[in-house]
Amino acid sequence: MGKVHGSLARAGKVKNQTPKVEKQESRPKVTGRAYKRMLYNRRFKNVVTGPGGRRVGPNSNADKA
Repeated sequence: MGKVHGSLARAGKVKNQTPKVEKQESRPKVTGRAYKRMLYNRRFKNVVTGPGGRRVGPNSNADKA
């Protein structure tokens, strides 16, 4: 068997000490035709361009810079 990294007495330490945050209510996700429409609008209608005219990815912070 493999060796365990650290003592098992400390297992779950971080999860147990983080404060519990209740889930917020959210709208149901759109499905079907409306979902495809949302994807089209996200990808082709309001395209954000970065330096050199390249498209900017969804995880980019270019709009905050």
